[in-house]
Amino acid sequence: MPTSSTETKTALPAHVQKLQALTPREIVTELDKYIIGQGNAKKSVAIALRNRWRRQNVQGQMRDEIMPNNIIMIGPTGVGKTEIARRLAKLSGAPFVKVEATKFTEVGYVGRDVESMIRDLAEIAANMVRAEKREEVRAAAKKAVEMRILDILIPPQVRRSGSFGFETGEEGEVIENAATRDRFLQQLQNGDLEDRVIEIDMNDNSPQMHVLGPIGMDNMGIDIGNMLEGMMPKRTVKRKVTVAEARQLLEQEEAEKLIDMEAAMQEAVARAENMGIVFIDEIDKVATTGGGSGGPDVSRSGVQRDLLPIVEGSTVSTKYGPVRTDHVLFIASGAFHVAKPSDLIPELQGRFPIRVELDSLTEEDFFKILTIPENALIKQYQALMSSEEVNLVFEDAAIKEIASTAAYVNQEVVNIGARRLHTILTTLLEETLYNTPDNVTDKTVTITPDFVKERLSAIAKNQDLSKYIL
Repeated sequence: MPTSSTETKTALPAHVQKLQALTPREIVTELDKYIIGQGNAKKSVAIALRNRWRRQNVQGQMRDEIMPNNIIMIGPTGVGKTEIARRLAKLSGAPFVKVEATKFTEVGYVGRDVESMIRDLAEIAANMVRAEKREEVRAAAKKAVEMRILDILIPPQVRRSGSFGFETGEEGEVIENAATRDRFLQQLQNGDLEDRVIEIDMNDNSPQMHVLGPIGMDNMGIDIGNMLEGMMPKRTVKRKVTVAEARQLLEQEEAEKLIDMEAAMQEAVARAENMGIVFIDEIDKVATTGGGSGGPDVSRSGVQRDLLPIVEGSTVSTKYGPVRTDHVLFIASGAFHVAKPSDLIPELQGRFPIRVELDSLTEEDFFKILTIPENALIKQYQALMSSEEVNLVFEDAAIKEIASTAAYVNQEVVNIGARRLHTILTTLLEETLYNTPDNVTDKTVTITPDFVKERLSAIAKNQDLSKYIL
């Protein structure tokens, strides 16, 4: 009987252990590379992530008693709620799934039920473990592929050794063309035969007809198609490819043979249970306002009631086995323009003890967003223009003018946060991007404050601004 995942310390590869060992300050420093401001939110998620690592290192029964402190992030759109969660997932190396609360419906209605988020989490954990296991057996798989290709190029000629072909009880197998095979193996390893075309047998991975089981089977994590596929013999197809292509196609097949899939799936379930992070976006859209008891409010309340057991801890059936959600970290976020956090049912509010409010972005924040992050929009446009061998230069005063315009438009119309910069920069650089490379003679294009004012003057004059609303 497999050991319970909560009793066994989750084994992690070295690079993930290194990320998990980041201190809260180091986590915030990493997040600062991509997200401007929002220090309180960064602190909260950094502490939550570090607490996952701390719990993994607690010994004895106390480890099962330590529950994660779920977080709810409140703030207008475009201030970095989703980006914080996305960067946190990359940083932690943990199974991470982002879901939209509006996609779920109450049990009994048409649509996805809330348990599907845990099944998605288990699927992501399984894919992560598979990729790691394949990397571990990669060297052995490459050797197996070389021998398989060698058998296609020079099939072994096997002869039984004995007295004139008679069985003496001491006979063995002798490969008569061993010397030739050794010579070809050396050429294979040296890369001399990469362009030679060979015919290989591969497992048929073409899409199969999806078999629909009884209603509710998907909710139970049961895939009728996979069950039937496991009962039927695997089909193979013949393909003519070069040796170089054959290496790539066959390596995954050979790696699958070397991996203990049952143990790998147990590890995936353990990782989903102990390290999984679920980010629930737009949770304010399922909050009921004004105490309504009819119409869409019925389904919204139902989704909240269905979310409650998942967040507080339950067991969800998946095709990899039952997954307990007691130690899964849930991070919820919402703008809460219309509804308030207090409009969520009290039981669900209590399951998100850490409440973080994110600040609206200022003109200074916009300037930093355009210049500091490693993936800043200006750096992205410079990279795009460099592919045309054109150097795009922004003067600091021009960047400040762009930031000022973005802040002004957000204040006058609808505050969509940093997403406003996409609209502003697209409008600003539209003609430059259109004329490159046909009508650009100068290999350096400099964006000045006067250029910004000229291109964006319509925004300053037009109070309607409907053209610039995303």
